Amino acid sequence: MEIITKKNIQQGPNVKSKKSLSPWAIARKKFFKNKLAIISLVFMIIMTSLAVLAPYIIKVDIARIDYMAMNLPPSIEHWFGTDTNGRDVFARTIYGGRTSLLIGVACTLLVVSFGTIIGSLAGYYGGGVDQVLMRFTDFVLNFPLIVFVVVLNTIFIGEISGVWTLILVVSALSWGSTARLVRSKILAEKENEYVLAAVSIGCSPLKIIVKHLMPNVFSTVVVQASLLMAIMIVFESSISFIGFGVPADTPSWGNMLTEARQSDVLQNKVWMWVPPGLAVTFTILAINFIGEGLKDALNPKSSR
Repeated sequence: MEIITKKNIQQGPNVKSKKSLSPWAIARKKFFKNKLAIISLVFMIIMTSLAVLAPYIIKVDIARIDYMAMNLPPSIEHWFGTDTNGRDVFARTIYGGRTSLLIGVACTLLVVSFGTIIGSLAGYYGGGVDQVLMRFTDFVLNFPLIVFVVVLNTIFIGEISGVWTLILVVSALSWGSTARLVRSKILAEKENEYVLAAVSIGCSPLKIIVKHLMPNVFSTVVVQASLLMAIMIVFESSISFIGFGVPADTPSWGNMLTEARQSDVLQNKVWMWVPPGLAVTFTILAINFIGEGLKDALNPKSSR
């Protein structure tokens, strides 16, 4: 007993207590251990950087039609070849990412912002406010998005075409699922003791929602946003592929894939549609892997 006591006394001053990590530090540590999510994050950083710096990287005129360079296969001068109008496919792929990623990010931010506001108000106040907001949400969810965009472009052809018009229309009809998700989380969280304590000391509803409820719903919103961004990029590619999305004079991955509707291009000129197709595929996979990594990292029940 004496030896143990002396040993403990000697080691006592040198023993340092282990510093506990915050929930965000634990989540960050778990996320960076997910190799697939990190590789996907690096890929998205590269793609985003190329899209943002496209005007400084690409020196050719992507809109210029060159009849002397039509349907050329990949070469040193044209890395990905040229399309049926003689335009450089590599340059258009980079600029197409600029458009597609802009639509994905902008739609996601608008959808998440509006859906979070509607869902948090409905979940916190309940009663009549909840009924009105949720019935309005149901009304918005009833609109078939693709059909609505196609009909709108057909009726107002040439008058509402544009990237930002597409962003606003898609965002206005896509926030319903996010609002329902946030509402369900707020309904579960507002019954906890910390919310009742905040109410008892006279905190305003806005302060309770922003300061107390939203931090506990934030992880769910982040994961939802990552999945929404992938959905928006796929939607843009789909609607542009059938000719009702981004205007034809604006390069996007969906617009470039329209070349594949011609059987000759599909079979014999694969360089025209494979680059944008691979860009869409790998981007969607990367976003989904990042979303899964965030989901595991922000879930306190997942293994550490």
